[in-house]
Amino acid sequence: MIFTETKLAGAFIIDLERRSDERGFFARSWCEDEFAAHGLHLPPLQANLSSNPTQGTLRGMHYQLPPHEESKLVRCTRGALFDVIVDLREESPTFGQWVGVELTADNFRQLFVPERFAHGFLTLTPHTDVTYQVSAKYAPGAEGGLRWNDPTLGIAWPAPPQLLSAKDQAHPDFKHQLAVNNDR
Repeated sequence: MIFTETKLAGAFIIDLERRSDERGFFARSWCEDEFAAHGLHLPPLQANLSSNPTQGTLRGMHYQLPPHEESKLVRCTRGALFDVIVDLREESPTFGQWVGVELTADNFRQLFVPERFAHGFLTLTPHTDVTYQVSAKYAPGAEGGLRWNDPTLGIAWPAPPQLLSAKDQAHPDFKHQLAVNNDR
């Protein structure tokens, strides 16, 4: 695997190191030792699949509150999406900054999302499926979310969303959510 650290410390774009021949290619998409060598610890405790029939579906920006933080390894298995993460670590020099990367079924690229990051995506094609390996089990009472179009974050989505859940539309802005989380 080829690990490329993003401008957000601890967040990596991971490309497959392909071994190709006339049959196609073979590659590892996860290896505990290779992840540990980059300081990444993702003991997968849960695997999730998101299926999105409509192009322009936006999901996010989601995260889990302490003590239920989770890291994720995200990959598009069908279609294409613009995947976005936001650094929520107040002690980080990149606190409040975001990174977006295109993940497609054809590029086999993955995104490692560290704990204490918000995550969301916009589907770029119809029939887009996304898989996640997650380091913690889902805890419904620990859900958090940020408004996808908060001007404070300034996420440059490649297109306006066509489908967004009522729950995701109701997420608060970044500054408000930080105040709420700090009061917990």
